[in-house]
Amino acid sequence: MDQNLRRWIALVVVCLGQLMIMVDSTIVNVALPSIQRDLGFTPANLTWVVNSYLIAYGAFLLVAGRAGDLIGRRKVFLAGVLLFTAASVASGLSHGVGGLVAGRFLQGLGGSLSGGVIIALIVTGFPKPAERAQAMSVFTFVIAGGGSLGLLAGGVLTQWVNWHWIFFINVPIGVATLALGWWLIEENRGLGLSHGVDITGAILITAALMLGVYAIVTAGDQGWTSAHTLGFGGLALVLVAAFVWVQTRLRNPLMPLRILRLRSLTGASVARAFLVAGMFTNFFVGALYLQHVKGFSSFTTGLAFLPTTLTLASLSAGITAWLMHRYGPRNLLLVGLITIGTGLLILAGADAQADYFPRIFAAYILLGLGAGTSFMPLLTIAMSEVPVADAGLASGFGNVTMQIGGAIGLASLGTISTAHTGALIAQGNTLRSALAGGYQLAFLLAAMSVAIALVVALTVLRSSHGRRQTEPAAAREEAEPEAA
Repeated sequence: MDQNLRRWIALVVVCLGQLMIMVDSTIVNVALPSIQRDLGFTPANLTWVVNSYLIAYGAFLLVAGRAGDLIGRRKVFLAGVLLFTAASVASGLSHGVGGLVAGRFLQGLGGSLSGGVIIALIVTGFPKPAERAQAMSVFTFVIAGGGSLGLLAGGVLTQWVNWHWIFFINVPIGVATLALGWWLIEENRGLGLSHGVDITGAILITAALMLGVYAIVTAGDQGWTSAHTLGFGGLALVLVAAFVWVQTRLRNPLMPLRILRLRSLTGASVARAFLVAGMFTNFFVGALYLQHVKGFSSFTTGLAFLPTTLTLASLSAGITAWLMHRYGPRNLLLVGLITIGTGLLILAGADAQADYFPRIFAAYILLGLGAGTSFMPLLTIAMSEVPVADAGLASGFGNVTMQIGGAIGLASLGTISTAHTGALIAQGNTLRSALAGGYQLAFLLAAMSVAIALVVALTVLRSSHGRRQTEPAAAREEAEPEAA
């Protein structure tokens, strides 16, 4: 097979792995009422169908990324896909609370292993700027569009088949990804384990992330200032501090701290965290608004998000890559963030009487335009100065910040929205009106989170139109010896 064709087919395979992760992040939400009814979950236990996945996924991202650098990214990616697929089967076959929660935890672990190295596989597989931009366009479509596809698929399967199939649907995709990935994805030459493995650092950062995500996802029930939340959150911070101290003492640390000196990586990762906190909250709050306030079914809720998905697909056909080449990633990012913020502000004005056309439809078009012109520039800027040997670590670091940002955003906005709804009911508003008011506040706060991302992009990320910003360090490392 032609080597160039092989790379592009391999990109599709890698994106299939990412698609399973993104679809799974929202497909379960639609099926939660059916799962609760069939398995007898209490309201408190039901949250663990989502939380167990989030905790495992967030905890292992950094270790997964570094493992790819050390032993090979293809190995780690395929191991993650295999575990995710097997856990999907186990989750679909579950007939009890404990089995489903355990299956979801293993799904999160598998998603973490594969997701932690995907960006590194793309960056190193497409070192030339033009090719990498097109490859990143496809990836960002999967990242931003997978959530809405999950809502649609969840509505179809739950309404017309049963909730077990939201897990079984992963099996054919996983099997195909495994077979094609083993054949098409080229393995990198890992740094190896000859200099030792930082077991202590891996344990510390995994435990820290696990406790931190646990504190965040349970804060809505326990209270943000409760001893439970502050205790687990504080312990997570202590473990992070211990991890950093250990990294400064080792010759071969899990995370060389030099990676944090890359302003493009850290700045873009922080901006990405605030963007995800605002943007991805829309999939949760927006679905609740459409179902509880507008009376949409699970299926029509998924259809309602299609404008975002289709707009993203159009931009991913090469438009975003061309715009980024023409105007630079930072300038395009600024436009994208402003567009997302505008869409969220429009949704913040959608009360119980708002019609889908034109207000909500227009907002979802803007969210698609904004996502399509912001996620790819952020990824490009983040990886622009990363050495090829650290690509997996940088990929894991970016994914950790995104996951933490999304968890904090969803938990905090959900808590504030619920409290505001309760206050409106106490004031004599109808339930429908009160729910709309709570969701409106959540959209407003989501827009403020995106505004913070905009401020970070303006103040931290450098403006440059030159080759050094748009071309990843991986490509420069390969090109410069040839020039010499």
